Amino acid sequence: MRKLLLPLALTLAASAFSTLTQAENAKAIFAGGCFWCMEEAYDEIEGVKATTSGYIGGEKSNPSYQQVSRGETRHTEAVEVEYDPQTVDYATLLEAFWHNIDPFVENRQFCDSGPQYRSAIFYQNDEQKRLAEKTKAELEERFDQTIATEIVPANQFWEAEGYHQDYYKKNPVRYRFYKAGCGRTDRLKEVWGDQAGLPGNK
Repeated sequence: MRKLLLPLALTLAASAFSTLTQAENAKAIFAGGCFWCMEEAYDEIEGVKATTSGYIGGEKSNPSYQQVSRGETRHTEAVEVEYDPQTVDYATLLEAFWHNIDPFVENRQFCDSGPQYRSAIFYQNDEQKRLAEKTKAELEERFDQTIATEIVPANQFWEAEGYHQDYYKKNPVRYRFYKAGCGRTDRLKEVWGDQAGLPGNK
């Protein structure tokens, strides 16, 4: 009986540790145009455990990429970031967000146009909202210009189709061609200078 109980105890302990680890992680959701590019930016930050491309901000349940890309659902492409708050804080994730978008344009990012590519911060609690609004106000003062990025409460996040997940890793040549052709890197440098893509993005 003891031989049977020991493996069971180890299994339960491992399960409890896994649940505890997941519970200790936090989530943040950002929309910054093409979700492939936002995944790459966040994956390079220490403390980020996972990124998931998806759709948020609309009303239709389980929207498809075709529906979202045609602007039929009011969703926007977004990335859900799971992170360890003991290693990286939400303020750092916000810094990465701002330095990876063009904050001045409405209903577009770089070569992608339409409300499905609008920039937005989807907060999940009062502290995320406070920090998002604080940094937005600081940027408006810094640039003396209106920041178009929305700050709105998160609603249902729908995971995108499998072929969109880690696209920049699975299709590096096509991804680099898209990113360069879209003018993302050049525009980020124009807006942010040496801070473009920071922190974390190459």
